[in-house]
Amino acid sequence: MALPCLRYRNNSARRFPLSYPSTPTTIGEHIRKKRMDLGLLQTDVAQQLYVSADCVSYWENNRSTPQINYYPSIISFLGYSPFEIKTNTLSEKIVAYRCLNGLSYKAFGRLLGVDASTIRCWEIGRGTPNKEKIKKLEVLLTTKPLD
Repeated sequence: MALPCLRYRNNSARRFPLSYPSTPTTIGEHIRKKRMDLGLLQTDVAQQLYVSADCVSYWENNRSTPQINYYPSIISFLGYSPFEIKTNTLSEKIVAYRCLNGLSYKAFGRLLGVDASTIRCWEIGRGTPNKEKIKKLEVLLTTKPLD
């Protein structure tokens, strides 16, 4: 007696492990989601971002966050910005410019000829730039982002 031929059709969608962040909220979760979507290993992502695989692992597990100098390459890898960028106020414009260009307080301060702590104060609303610095900021913030 012969058994009928069994045909198996897999109609289920691709399944991801439990660690797959379907709605990422942190930068590490965004990196993990993109990596898994592309089927890459952490070492593959690390090579693309010029960091160690440990860095990627720490970011993905929210044990640490990337330094701002890695933001441009992370944004390039993701294809979008993983954080909300507001540009309504001068302080928000400064934060957005620094993040998109991967500039520390110190590096951004050098562009304007001010101290890093001054930049931090402007960002949190504890003081405002003088007229000369506002003119420099307007030129800098309206120019094409740094490459």
